[in-house]
Amino acid sequence: MAGRSFAVRRSLPRLPTRSDDWRLMARTARLVLGGPAYAALALVGAVVALSLFVFSLNLPLVGFALSPGIPLADRLTLLVGLYPFLGPGFGVVQGVLLLVVAALVGVDVSMAVYHVREHDLSAASGSGLVGVVLGTLGAGCAACGSAVLAGLLALLGIGSLTILPLDGLEFAILGLVAVLLSIFWLADGMRGGEIRGCPVGL
Repeated sequence: MAGRSFAVRRSLPRLPTRSDDWRLMARTARLVLGGPAYAALALVGAVVALSLFVFSLNLPLVGFALSPGIPLADRLTLLVGLYPFLGPGFGVVQGVLLLVVAALVGVDVSMAVYHVREHDLSAASGSGLVGVVLGTLGAGCAACGSAVLAGLLALLGIGSLTILPLDGLEFAILGLVAVLLSIFWLADGMRGGEIRGCPVGL
């Protein structure tokens, strides 16, 4: 019985519980982003993640902005105003959290692509594949969680997310946790290898 419980513990993915784990994440991300192509990919991933989030929360306004007959300058003004700190839609805490989540999603996507391309990630790399999946869905937690919950609350006759303690910000926090776990699992999967000639922590 003890052997079985040990085997179950060994099969569960590790969590970043030590300072060495966080240093491994930071070093691996820094090495991957040191490549210009991967840095550019991280930037694109961050912008896409942030755009998915803000647009998914304002679909009617996005639809109106993209409708025919509206001048291009007005369309851009409407769409840009949906982003944190460029419009009134988000407070300071919400805006900072969304930017952090979006930036980490970009880092995660870049690390996932690097891992797949450089290390022949396969079905045998369980934690790496979990990291890739969470990296893909990490933005989804933040991007569509609020919209999905808003629809469910509407079915129950509750009109908004203000009944939640953080006014729906819980989904951005969940997205942050998911992406951090993904980055750790990807970094852990690259442990012992090299990135651009530099060793990843053992």
